[in-house]
Amino acid sequence: MKPKHSRLLNPGIGATKDLSLRVSVATLVRVLFENPKDGEVMLALERRATLYEAEAERVVEVKSQPFGGALRIYDLILLQSRIGDFHFDSEESRAEQDFRIFIRPSDWETVWQFCIQHFDDAVLESDPRRELTEEFAEALGISLKSDQYTCQAVGTIVENHPSPTDNFYARNTPTARIYRTFESRILDASLAKAVMTNSESNSDVNLRERAIKDAQGGGKGWANAALTLPLQRISAFYEETLPEARNRPVSFQSHQLDETVAAVLDHIAVPKYQRLGLGPPNYE
Repeated sequence: MKPKHSRLLNPGIGATKDLSLRVSVATLVRVLFENPKDGEVMLALERRATLYEAEAERVVEVKSQPFGGALRIYDLILLQSRIGDFHFDSEESRAEQDFRIFIRPSDWETVWQFCIQHFDDAVLESDPRRELTEEFAEALGISLKSDQYTCQAVGTIVENHPSPTDNFYARNTPTARIYRTFESRILDASLAKAVMTNSESNSDVNLRERAIKDAQGGGKGWANAALTLPLQRISAFYEETLPEARNRPVSFQSHQLDETVAAVLDHIAVPKYQRLGLGPPNYE
């Protein structure tokens, strides 16, 4: 579906005095598959190395998170009719019409309700298949086929309070988040084997080196790979972790895991997130 445009609609870029709350609406996908060697259920994550400047020095952070990404807003005019003016957080978000925008804090509840109302229609792109295909190509060099996996929506979660983002284009900007969560199961044994092989053949050290080389070559300083973890063991780890600690990235088997990893495990409570049905917070 092509996004709708209007000459009357001309969203700007960045925060203003009034448009001060950044909102990110994205998908998170719990990618599961059976280990071809022993049948154990595995959780596949995207492992990303990012180079950035911190206190006058270059730092490469390696963190793993669920596959997924920002939703696209197909009908900008309808969103504008509900909340008035808004800005995108970057030129890239505006070009892609990604749901990464700045709004008036008083419009937060309206935006939350807008998303819930339109998750399953043509106003928002809430299906994660495009992002999955792009991320598998980027991280694994694999051309994902629709008959190799299943994908279904399992819920929605919302962040209770804005917190700083590590997004490349808006780092440290306080952001309120809404996630549409999905479960994907890999059906193709050869694909499952390829994901395992990619995870085993890429170390965090290797990814750091690749991110540095990418920056030296004029890139953004990124490198991607997969990380596969036994679902039962990672679930047990989070069950034994204090609830408040789940609000932050944690270390598991020497890998840094984003807090959204716990969020896609339905039986694990993450205090800073609300599951659908508890009602949105108001940031006025």
